Amino acid sequence: MTASFHEMWEELRPVGRDSSSGGYRRYAWTGADADCRAWFQAQAQARGLHYELDRNGNQWAWLGATTYEDVAPGDAVVTGSHLDSVPDGGAFDGPLGVVSSFAALDELRGRGAEFAKPLAIVNFGDEEGARFGLACVGSRLAAGALTTEAAHRLCDGDGITLPQAMERAGYDPEALGPDPERLARIGAFVELHVEQGRALDLTGDPVGIASAIWPHGRWRFDFRGEANHAGTTRLEDRRDPMLTYAAIVLAAREQARLAGALATFGKISVQPNGVNAIPSLVSGWLDSRAADQDTLDTVIDGIERAAAERAERDGIDLSIVRESFTPVVEFQHALRDELAAILGKTADRPMPVLGTGAGHDAGILSGTVPTAMLFVRNPTGVSHSPAETATEDDCIAGVTALADVLEGLACR
Repeated sequence: MTASFHEMWEELRPVGRDSSSGGYRRYAWTGADADCRAWFQAQAQARGLHYELDRNGNQWAWLGATTYEDVAPGDAVVTGSHLDSVPDGGAFDGPLGVVSSFAALDELRGRGAEFAKPLAIVNFGDEEGARFGLACVGSRLAAGALTTEAAHRLCDGDGITLPQAMERAGYDPEALGPDPERLARIGAFVELHVEQGRALDLTGDPVGIASAIWPHGRWRFDFRGEANHAGTTRLEDRRDPMLTYAAIVLAAREQARLAGALATFGKISVQPNGVNAIPSLVSGWLDSRAADQDTLDTVIDGIERAAAERAERDGIDLSIVRESFTPVVEFQHALRDELAAILGKTADRPMPVLGTGAGHDAGILSGTVPTAMLFVRNPTGVSHSPAETATEDDCIAGVTALADVLEGLACR
């Protein structure tokens, strides 16, 4: 007997939840991550699916195949998302897609659907990048967008490398690397995700189809000054990198506002990090996104120029490193249109199609396999926060929509 959507959701809800913040701390290769992985494996086994762990730690549950090697090239229909979280993230970002995938399979079995193609449900590892600073590690490795060498250099805030973390969790880091033969089996990947914004709330639709993912990246700004005593050093004698950093936070906001884009300094590291010490180094991480590449380039150029000018004026040494970048992702039009046609058969109006500034595993895979996304309405628009939410009715509407899509793609 498999669990209903509600029962699965309630079973997964407490895993990795922090009692003080109410948010989730499901970081890659930690205890909470292990509990999420055990939950995924248990759900697969409860449904008689063949469970498989790939070389990059991504979890797969197969119907109609024992492993990907049993699948003909381009034949598999795959759905799923991720189970990890940002620091103190919400319950829906990622897990909604995984829970809905199992629930959609239950729905199809309840309909008596006959599968003509192999179906897989996947949980991609370390999508959020909360621990090692790079998003979509599992899917990037599989697609060859992250080299094995670069993956081995990833390091968390405590100095633990990705291979060390994987080994401590019982996995073999020597297997990390591209997985082209597995991805070649996929004919379509459909990821359901809670909307990270309010577009569907404004249109009144419970479910929508993704059109594209904005280009986006992460940059580290290092401002180096001179450590000194906060109580004895005259203001005019200071080389305080915190002042330079503060000015650039404001400059980034202004550049984004003028361009109609997004720019956020959301993480900071300070050395020596003492209350009574002027910092010697302030490192700030910038996340920036825009609807097109030209706009994003304009914003980043403006921020970097402002940082260089302010650093020179303040006597601060500046270095800037682009740590990650994802170009614009236009989801395959043919698959997107097929989803619209499938869902349009039961809808009383056309399914809304909308872009998003958030990155996803589907975006990483889009250069290798046909991908598409469904969004479930988020009435507040809040995401990456404990306030992130979706009604159960809308979640069930998402399950139904995903089941309809999978039936149209994989069933007779």
